[in-house]
Amino acid sequence: MLRREFLQGSAIVGASLVLPRILRASSGMWAEGGERTIARVLTAKSTMVQNTPVLRSFAGNHTDLVSPWVMLDEFGPMRIEPGTLGMDIKAHPHAGITPTTYLISGSGRHTDSLANDIVYRKGEFMLFSSGRGAIHEEVSSDEIRRDGGTVHGFQVWLNTPSQEKFCDPSTVIHHREDTPIVELGDAKIKVMIGTLEGCTSPVFTFTPSFYYHITLLAGGRLDLPVDPTHNAFAHIIEGQLEGEGRNLLRDEQLALYDRGGDVMRFHALEDSEFLVLGGQPLNEPLVSYGPFVMNSQDQINACIRNYRAGLMGEL
Repeated sequence: MLRREFLQGSAIVGASLVLPRILRASSGMWAEGGERTIARVLTAKSTMVQNTPVLRSFAGNHTDLVSPWVMLDEFGPMRIEPGTLGMDIKAHPHAGITPTTYLISGSGRHTDSLANDIVYRKGEFMLFSSGRGAIHEEVSSDEIRRDGGTVHGFQVWLNTPSQEKFCDPSTVIHHREDTPIVELGDAKIKVMIGTLEGCTSPVFTFTPSFYYHITLLAGGRLDLPVDPTHNAFAHIIEGQLEGEGRNLLRDEQLALYDRGGDVMRFHALEDSEFLVLGGQPLNEPLVSYGPFVMNSQDQINACIRNYRAGLMGEL
């Protein structure tokens, strides 16, 4: 694919819809001072990233409630039959953001213009910090193309603060045994980014952020502490939860929370699995053009020129 063709065919578009109604749970969720309130509930929209179907919860919108994150895609569960191509997201650039990739099943292969060729598997967490600009490709691993299997995971984009927009790009992968696991009440929580109950993820980020993968069995309750000055949101992977205000949250939905409270409360009405992410809002201008997320149109124009000139490298 030519560089010019890729850029013309790319765009970050808002893909989330506000629910026309608020569902209410029949069981009671206790209400106390300090609990985060739900600002709105979104339903993810099905879309395609090249040949890969994804559920997109948000992309470049709702920034006041999701910053420092800028996009959340769930891909799969995607069944790959033996001998088929599988996921095939061809080489494309990024600048100004860190796409993070996390698998809960299957495997994939990442190559980039930094000379990395990485096979990543279930439970591993990868960060492609694009900085001033770099190119990567995400495809199915040779083994899953040969043997078949199911791939299910997430690509979530973490914005880069203005002072680091043009830093050197890098790729880092963290293995599953490096991820802290916290048991808090009835919940099991993998701390992908951030600190929870004294357990700190080894993942480095430029700005204070958190990313938790949570499982909560039917009937279980969770009081999740959060910094009242930070944004926070919950993406439901599977199951049904009761949240603040007796809101029912089900799979393929995203709950965006107001700032101000220091605890998020959940009650699982059935076995549930969900992500909770957030962090310190950047409070900076955001201008996006496809895979580039910067602070001004001039910076976007510079990224486009650099990409077309080959300054972001080659695979």
